[in-house]
Amino acid sequence: MRCPYCGSLDTQVKDSRPTEDASAIRRRRVCPDCAGRFTTFERVQLRELTVVKRSGRRVPFDRDKLMQSLTLSLRKRPVDPERVERMVNGIVRQLESQGEGEVHSERIGELVMEGLRALDPIAYVRFASVYKNFREASDFSTIIDELAGGETDAPKARKAPDSV
Repeated sequence: MRCPYCGSLDTQVKDSRPTEDASAIRRRRVCPDCAGRFTTFERVQLRELTVVKRSGRRVPFDRDKLMQSLTLSLRKRPVDPERVERMVNGIVRQLESQGEGEVHSERIGELVMEGLRALDPIAYVRFASVYKNFREASDFSTIIDELAGGETDAPKARKAPDSV
């Protein structure tokens, strides 16, 4: 493993332990050249995934990019980072186990929306506003109604005022 500080290829593992959900190995490393310390994570990768973008372009799947978009949606929200990590691990496992080497970006977006809906409603709305490319305020009210379990197409029924 290359040292992120000095670029040396000779780093030593000082400590290894599984993450809480046992989906990865956390390794503490030290560089003998500059004495820099850093952490790496080792995860199982079932297959190489390629993401097919809406434009048709193909790019390698990047777990870190998925984590960054979730972190942005969850910014300043009271969500335990371990739960986010478990959600990302679950999404990656689902994508890898579907048997295809290529996955459409829409499928990734759907899985993220499902996970965020259960994890944090505010983050769900934030992510949806970017993913679904909201253009006006009514788009927000539509998704909030949907989140609250209301009908999105039917007008809301109003309660008749009580008579005296």
